[in-house]
Amino acid sequence: MGARGGSGLYVGRRAAALVAAVLLALLAALLALAALYGRCRGEEAPPAPPKSPDGAAGGAGVPGGPPGVPSWRRLPRHLLPLHYDLELWPRVRPGQAGPFSFVGQVNITVRCRQDTRAAVLHSAGLRIRGAAVRGPLPEPGDAVWGSLPNPGVVVEVPELQEAAGEVAVLELRGRLQAGRRYVLQLGFQGRLEEDLDGLFLTRYTDQGRSSMLIASQLEPTYARTVYPCFDEPAMKATFNIRIIHDPSYVALSNMPAIDTSEMKDENGSLWTVTTFKTSLKMSTYITAFVICDFDYVTRTERGNEIRIWARKEAIKNGYVDYALNITGPIFSFLEDLLNISYPLPKTDLVALPDFGAGAMENWGLMTFQESSLMYLPSDKFTSRKAMIAIIVSHELGHQWFGNLVTMKWWNDLWLNEGLASYFEYLGATFVEPRLSLDKIFYDHVVQPVLREDNEVGVRSLSQNEDKIKGSFSLISLFDSITYNKLYLKEFSFSNANQDDLWTHIQMVVDAQDEVHLPASVKKIMDSWTCQNGFPVLTLNITTGTISQEQFLNKKNENTSTDSYNNTWIVPISWMRNGSSQPLIWLDKSSKFFPEMQVSESEYDWILLNVNLSGYYRVNYDQLNLKRLVHLLENDPKAIPAVSRFQLLDDVFALTQFGYIQIETALELTKYLAREDELFIWNVVLLNLVPENLESTLKNYEVYPLLKKYLLKRMLPIYHYYAGFIRQNVDALEHDYFAKVYLEKLFATACWLGLQDCLDLSYELYTKWMDNPQYKIPFLIRRTVSCYGVALGSDKEWNFAWEMYNHTDSTKEDKDILLSAMSCAKESWLLHRYLQYGLSDTLFSSNCTSIIISYVVTKDIGHRIAWDFVTENWPLLNERYGKELLHDVLKVMGRFVNTDVQIQELQVFYNTTLEEDERVTATLLLEFAKVENVERRQLLTKVADWLHKNVDD
Repeated sequence: MGARGGSGLYVGRRAAALVAAVLLALLAALLALAALYGRCRGEEAPPAPPKSPDGAAGGAGVPGGPPGVPSWRRLPRHLLPLHYDLELWPRVRPGQAGPFSFVGQVNITVRCRQDTRAAVLHSAGLRIRGAAVRGPLPEPGDAVWGSLPNPGVVVEVPELQEAAGEVAVLELRGRLQAGRRYVLQLGFQGRLEEDLDGLFLTRYTDQGRSSMLIASQLEPTYARTVYPCFDEPAMKATFNIRIIHDPSYVALSNMPAIDTSEMKDENGSLWTVTTFKTSLKMSTYITAFVICDFDYVTRTERGNEIRIWARKEAIKNGYVDYALNITGPIFSFLEDLLNISYPLPKTDLVALPDFGAGAMENWGLMTFQESSLMYLPSDKFTSRKAMIAIIVSHELGHQWFGNLVTMKWWNDLWLNEGLASYFEYLGATFVEPRLSLDKIFYDHVVQPVLREDNEVGVRSLSQNEDKIKGSFSLISLFDSITYNKLYLKEFSFSNANQDDLWTHIQMVVDAQDEVHLPASVKKIMDSWTCQNGFPVLTLNITTGTISQEQFLNKKNENTSTDSYNNTWIVPISWMRNGSSQPLIWLDKSSKFFPEMQVSESEYDWILLNVNLSGYYRVNYDQLNLKRLVHLLENDPKAIPAVSRFQLLDDVFALTQFGYIQIETALELTKYLAREDELFIWNVVLLNLVPENLESTLKNYEVYPLLKKYLLKRMLPIYHYYAGFIRQNVDALEHDYFAKVYLEKLFATACWLGLQDCLDLSYELYTKWMDNPQYKIPFLIRRTVSCYGVALGSDKEWNFAWEMYNHTDSTKEDKDILLSAMSCAKESWLLHRYLQYGLSDTLFSSNCTSIIISYVVTKDIGHRIAWDFVTENWPLLNERYGKELLHDVLKVMGRFVNTDVQIQELQVFYNTTLEEDERVTATLLLEFAKVENVERRQLLTKVADWLHKNVDD
């Protein structure tokens, strides 16, 4: 599905000469994504259907269920699909009120692999009618639409059972014979909902008119809700598809349309029939259908017709032109890189106004949330171009990894998602060469996964098959661990598992003698994929030893028990005194490396995991950390930017999880006056000034010290960017990190009271008030709007209110203004704002909790918001119920700073909440109490350290 990050690898054409680089790069990239889609066992064979006494596959069935109903989750393999003839007819007309339904017919040609008296396939939420089985078919010969060549006899279906597990069982009067082909014929009917899964309907506005469209989202197991099928990724088949639809719509599917005709329904009404070319062999979850009245733009790339479909208004305004311009070049780039041509004659990309999956890689018919494809001229100072390039690259990567070669079962989902992500940043960088690929990848992908993949309960990358029990379990695999953790030709139009990939890498290793691994590729990779989490390596430069353990929260008592004893086979890239050193391997819990011992010189230092090439954290001894602090203060560029980022991120994570003290992390921030990389500043500010602690940090002990310490170091980079804001903001159009992180830098500078930041904010806000056509630079619009209101009075607040109610304000503009109005420093304005929030005529109901949440996070707003909630609770509860309660209490609990406030919240819970709600809220409060104790201890340490170092 949609892109959530990934890495990249360039495979050169001179394979023999570069085999070492290829292998090491691949291993490093896979490890860098690692928690790698782990697996602790070999691929299990699908369960064979149990034999009934007469030798036919029938099965004991579900206890108490009808005979022939299997009790396993996977379909039995006595029938394998070869070809589908599928007709879909959504009974939808423009302007129709609903409810909506669809009907259809599917003829599935199957090969019988074992004698059986039952046909078992998937069906969920469908009403099946007119089931029949014909055959055996003559050999050779394929079914074609409308007629069957010598279809043979009809095998009677006296009973159709819909069993648990989303399967349908056709009980047969006769026996299907092993080795022969048959056709299952089923009519079906289903409901067309607006839930964004399966075949769904969605409403939208285009050129001022209300419209609706029909689209599909079938991954992972929603194909069975659209048509009866063998809905498993390994059960590939070819498809003939035809769609019956209203004549005012166009129908799209995986393959090009080859015919359109007309037909009349039972009432004599006219419908259009669109028939599509026979597909390539593919899995059910990437079949796709869209029925819409969109327009499109098109271009041809190496014979591949590329069309991007969107609302007529978006096409007319050129909003998808950027996506069109990059899609073809990315296709060509991937073809050249992989040396395998794209096998389809056309590609459609559809921008859906409402789409829950974000993006979906259906073969030949990719679907996207429209915001993922549309680039507006006003977006020039957002990161939208990069986002579009990354998402499009990800979905195009799936055309090979996932569609051409597919995982055998969902436990190896990483073979789809991981390898598509593996190329997405390469494709994006190819079309947007100004992007700093390495910095973006580690900032957006590796660091967030390292933050998430560190608890005992976090799953390993590839799950054991018996843990993947149903649709809910499958959907849970589509998380950041999966997305962020060369066998194509052999497995084209087929399926593979993880070990197939290791086998092919091993073949490359065995064919050369330049690279020597400490173990087989499978053993190395299984050390990562058979256990959850990742290691932290601890280096002692005095003894030259490196030890490893699983990175866990040492503040918790939980311990991990794992068959691999938390030992990984780790490739370690390292440098000494600025010079890169040969790769070493840590294949034990602890190992002595004589080359890691250093001299007494303070200029003799070691850095591990250079450019974050491995998926682990590093903990240095105090001696090496002291030398790195000295190095950063004197020559920060001696350490590569990504490694500086990693060093700071690691040290704050080690602090948070109890490995080292906060003072150690703070020592590494002394050099920051010489740091000119925004993405590094961002990781520092996220740790030193997290948004959920701003009010806590504003206490009398820490705030003045933090203000003096940080501003002294922020001034150089602040003034550098402030100069662009004042004189030539257009020069930042291609500065990706300015688009992403400049807001945080400016917001922190203003929060710390930097007068230049406050003056600039008020100056730009006043300029906007004087001329509402003026646009505050998007890069800092939220900060400027907030402090423009904060530094003014009711005049500035009323202007924000007026702009909020302006008819052409975008959704993003409105959210910025909702936040800005909570920044007022006069309490009466906040009281009035909260009262406005109660009005159904001034705000939509979902804005009420947003307004309260914004106000409660502000310095003077916390008490005002709390009083407002308690005074108006009966009305708030009556109108908005548990949803608002959940939103408000979640925020309130985050901003309580003292035990007295916690007690006050507890009293409120006891007097206003139902028992079940009270239990949940009390647990949150208990957690807040513990956090308060830890927070006070931490702030005391920070204050003490700042006292000693603020003037350095």
